[in-house]
Amino acid sequence: MTGPAIVENPGAALPATSSRAMAPPLGPPRPVAWPSRNAFRLPNGLQVVLVERRNFPRVRMELFFRSGNAVARLPGLAEMTATVVRAGTENRSERQIDDDLRRMGADLGASAGADTSAIAISGISESLTGIIEMIFDLARHASFPEGEFERERRQRLEELRVSRTTAGFLSGERLRHTLFGKHPYSRIAPTENELQAYRREDLTSYYTEHYGPGEALFVAAGDFEVAHMRELVEKHFTNWQSPAPMPSNTAAPPTLNGRKVYLVNLPGAVQAEILLGNRSITRQHSDWRALTLANSLFGGAFNSRLVMNIREQKGYTYSPRSSAHALRQYGYFSVHAAVRNEVTAATLTEMFYEMDRMRSLPVGADELADAKNYMTGAFSLGVATLEGVMGQISSVYLDEMPEDYLETYREKIQALTSEDIMLAARRYFDSPNEQIIIVGDAAELRDQAALFGEVEEWGADGQRVA
Repeated sequence: MTGPAIVENPGAALPATSSRAMAPPLGPPRPVAWPSRNAFRLPNGLQVVLVERRNFPRVRMELFFRSGNAVARLPGLAEMTATVVRAGTENRSERQIDDDLRRMGADLGASAGADTSAIAISGISESLTGIIEMIFDLARHASFPEGEFERERRQRLEELRVSRTTAGFLSGERLRHTLFGKHPYSRIAPTENELQAYRREDLTSYYTEHYGPGEALFVAAGDFEVAHMRELVEKHFTNWQSPAPMPSNTAAPPTLNGRKVYLVNLPGAVQAEILLGNRSITRQHSDWRALTLANSLFGGAFNSRLVMNIREQKGYTYSPRSSAHALRQYGYFSVHAAVRNEVTAATLTEMFYEMDRMRSLPVGADELADAKNYMTGAFSLGVATLEGVMGQISSVYLDEMPEDYLETYREKIQALTSEDIMLAARRYFDSPNEQIIIVGDAAELRDQAALFGEVEEWGADGQRVA
């Protein structure tokens, strides 16, 4: 993850007599043709988006449900439900599902996050009918075999025990709990006791309530005729009925004033996991593009300021990064680095220095242009693969973005100014109220942590110790 140091005028860094060949200037950006899409809604509420892309004989279908762990009665229940969905249906055993997938040249995936659950299948286009039949079967008739449920629960218990020994899990758990309090976004995993108490009926209840057409999105892309694909969708999904999910009432996140340090003790650790965070915005906010560009400049790209400072110049860490996270109800901003114990305070100092520099000084024209080109170039890669097309298009509908979001994205990124970036940093890089998570050997880190605010100590078991 190396890159040149950022200077206002890269060419000026070379003497006039240098024998190095100058890189040619970038040409104008090439046009990106996003495939047209056919969007409609069935009478039962199912939203459908069809994308015809005939350049390769494959097809991908994804059925999304706008519900995830944040609405589940138990932490992590939506994720576990999604995993066991593929273990069998009333019409097919797990072995039959695997045999059918091989016959169709297809891959199956099922997953869930905080706000969404999904079933996805990719296969050869001549298996179009078989793929849509399997997706419907899994969404409507999953059987949740008792043996598969028990196996999955035991595996998750072992994974959770291992996770509680890793700094990455512990820092993420503490940050989410700190930022979101009693809101469901605060939980990234159940406890061992909660997992032990899971029953197969918990999964079937969640499936019955939340796997329905009313809040679902079906997206298909690939080698098919839209008219034929629409006939298949209407044939299989029109008569699908289910009760609407009950609305969930969630507590508001806490108000966070001032910096505070949460020190999670991992005795014997030779390095510290640092994670800063504050709540920010979702993708629907008008500042979202400015925030993501500011993040790219600060720590979201290989040649960002944070990387140049604490990796290239100071040598404190191998892979620092920052991220803008968008959940459905709230967003948050985070900054991460894993460093040697002895440079924990020095690393935090540089993180805040770069954050405050973004908040107080305008970005230079060359640096801003490089960041814009990086972001628009990476975004354009979304049309290179079927999965990329699906990911970009499904996010537009799941996040309720404007219909022209993809087509106008590069233009709107290029239109952002240095002032836009500074304002976004001031609003969403909340340096004065940043919450600081440090995971490592508390005895080695306690004095350094105290330099940055009031310290609250926690154990690896998730319990507060001081």
